[in-house]
Parts: sequence; C-alpha cells; structure tokens
Amino acid sequence: MSKAADAEDAERDLWGTRIERVPTLGRRLLRVVGARHLAPRYRRITFRAEDLHDGFPFRAFAPSDHVKLFFPDPLSGRLAFPVVTDHGWHVPPELGTPIFRDYTVRGYEREAGELTIDFVVHPHGIAGSWAARARPGDEIGQLGPRGNILFPTDYPHYLAAGDETALPAIMRVLEEAPIGSRVTAVVEVDGAADEQPLDVRDGVDADIRWVHRIGARVVGGGCSPLETAIRSVPLPGSEPAFVFVAGEATALTPIRRYLRRELGLAKVRVDVDGYWKQGVTNLDHHAELDDDS
Repeated sequence: MSKAADAEDAERDLWGTRIERVPTLGRRLLRVVGARHLAPRYRRITFRAEDLHDGFPFRAFAPSDHVKLFFPDPLSGRLAFPVVTDHGWHVPPELGTPIFRDYTVRGYEREAGELTIDFVVHPHGIAGSWAARARPGDEIGQLGPRGNILFPTDYPHYLAAGDETALPAIMRVLEEAPIGSRVTAVVEVDGAADEQPLDVRDGVDADIRWVHRIGARVVGGGCSPLETAIRSVPLPGSEPAFVFVAGEATALTPIRRYLRRELGLAKVRVDVDGYWKQGVTNLDHHAELDDDS
C-alpha cells in the first residue's frame, strides 16, 4: 500500500464510515400494515409500532443500518421476543429459542410512525417464508439499530454493489447520495424477472447495471458474475470513489481482494460486508471476511 493510501486511511474511521452509537437499544413489537410485491421474489412490508413516531434512530445516508427481526415459530406460532437486560437477552423458557435475522432499514416515515423492510421471499427459510405470507395485523419483534453507520458525503463517485440481499442498501445509496455525485449500482440477481425500478435522487448521475447470475459469463479474472461486473467499472485514482459491496460472504472475499490489492484502494474507501454465508445461520456480518486485506 502506498504512503498516500496510508495517509488517507488515517483521515477517517473504520472503512471511511462514521459510527454513531444509539444510547438505548430500541425494542418494538411491529405490526404489519401493508405489503406489496416489487418483483415476483421481492416483497416490501410496512410496519407500525407505538413508539415509531419519535423513537427510531434513522439517519440519511446510512444505507447499511440494520435491525434484528424476530419471527414466530412456524410450528407453534409462539414469538420468542427477548427483553434486553444488563445481563443480555432474557426470554421466558416456555416461549422457546428466539428466531431472528438481520435486515436493512429500507425506509422510515416519522410522521406516519412506519418502518419499511424489503424481503426476498422464498419457500424455504424462516424469514422469507414468513414474508411471503405476511398480512396486515401480523406481528414480529424488532431490536435496534445499535447505531447509525454514516457513509462519507464528500466523494464524487460511489460504487454500490451486491446480490439481492444488498438491494435495499443499494436503493438507499441511489436515493440519498450527495447531490452532484455519480453512483454506479451493480446488482446481481437470478434473471430479468428479478429486476425492478430503482429511484434516483435528483441531481445524482446514476449508472444502474443488472447482472443475471443464471447463464452469466465469468470473465476478466472474476470468480463470480458480480466480481466480473465490478471489474468492468472504471475506478481511476484521479477520481476517488467510495465502494460498498454486500452479499454472500464467500463470494465477496475475492472482490475485496481485487479492490484492495489489485487496485490498491485505501481501506477507508472500501466497505465490503458479508450479509450472509451459505450454510451459516445468523452470520455475524460485523466480522472480517476470510481475507487479511
């Protein structure tokens, strides 16, 4: 890594983002008030809760902020929703083991007291199958966020990329990026049926690239269709870019290696976040990927 890149590392906090901790971890029972399909495999669900009017820590351009959602047991219907104590989570034993997943905060309307989460729906898996059936009145538990991860606002170019699990965060980058900036969005999905309209903030120049993993060619040194597409995005040193990539952790390791080692991008310019890992339940996506770059 060059001395210039090392100096740039010293200018910012972790991955160039700024973390603001929330003093109290919010605990809410969310009630479904609306649901609609964005595409055959994507469903947007809107929730309300008693203290969402003024108690939710939502910040602009913190697109990777997430909450923990707790789902009812599909067999018993019981919702094991923990109470947070000084000694950790507490759940009455008769309710069973909590079933939870992390989800990106897609949107928040303070006046309406509404929280929006986008789900990938599928017949397998607790969260996806629940989202496929969710109807107004259904309830789940919610904890968090623990804090806001604020992206830097002084870059001329942002690259936001990932698979369908990263799409809500990529949408927020397109909608909240600084006016006058340029955003390249690269989204890997199964096929054309999974594409959906994406909104872009006025004054932001957007280049949206859909990557179809089924039948896609892997070329140019890439190990996956997503990496191949990212390698096609010019990232010249003369125009600093902030890069955010999220998705399946194993597939992201060579992408981070390309960004950090081959291109030599400073660590503060690259945020690569493993949202999930094949065969692993509730992956800790705060942990480092299996790579030392």
